[in-house]
Amino acid sequence: MRLQWMKRNSLAVLVIGLAAGLAQAGELTVSAAASLTNAFKEIAQDYEAQHAGTKVLLNFGASGALLQQMAKGAPVDVFATADQETMDEAGRQGLLAAGERQDFVRNTLVVIVPVDSKLALGGLSDLQQPDVARIAVANPASVPVGRYAKGALDKAGLWSAIEAKAVGTQNVRQSLDYVTRGEVDAGFVYATDAAVMKEKVRVAFEVRVDTPILYPIARTAGGANAEEAGSFVAHVLSPAGQAVLSKHGFQKP
Repeated sequence: MRLQWMKRNSLAVLVIGLAAGLAQAGELTVSAAASLTNAFKEIAQDYEAQHAGTKVLLNFGASGALLQQMAKGAPVDVFATADQETMDEAGRQGLLAAGERQDFVRNTLVVIVPVDSKLALGGLSDLQQPDVARIAVANPASVPVGRYAKGALDKAGLWSAIEAKAVGTQNVRQSLDYVTRGEVDAGFVYATDAAVMKEKVRVAFEVRVDTPILYPIARTAGGANAEEAGSFVAHVLSPAGQAVLSKHGFQKP
């Protein structure tokens, strides 16, 4: 009888121990703007190395598309966007943890061309040249880089002329890919994206925008791992996280 009790007790201890181990081995889901892909992959690796048992699941895409996923119930612990407007909407929908939103980096809008392009482009008005037939422009309705591009073109009175040449893309990395492969003559991307493929594209010129391109990050309201999410955000904001972002071309907010 005592032997059976000892076996049951040992089994209970084993089950409790395994459960505790599984509880520590958490998963953290981070939805982030496509332009953060390279930097956040490195940051996630660093974070996992410092937090044994935690797996960071990264989900990249256009900020607007990521918001739609989250609004429809997709599990997200940390949300990072390439614009204020999308994060504002997330807040209006009650998807963010109250009072934890912070700007963590700044970026620059540029127009790029294939590295071997013979086009001489010095500003937005040059995009009207007949030799510029196709321009990659992300969807302004859901992609921040497209919204920034349209805003700049609108201000210059050029949107109607350029829209006819626009090849729509789903996110900034798709615009980069189109230019890289020579499928378009030029494209609007962030300076950090151009740096990723500097052997295949070159920056023709920087585009001035009225609104600074600031990236906010926040813990979500419905995340399953609130403590770990807060820890990850703190890591992104830490000197180590900021050093990685700087290495990938991002500027301080």
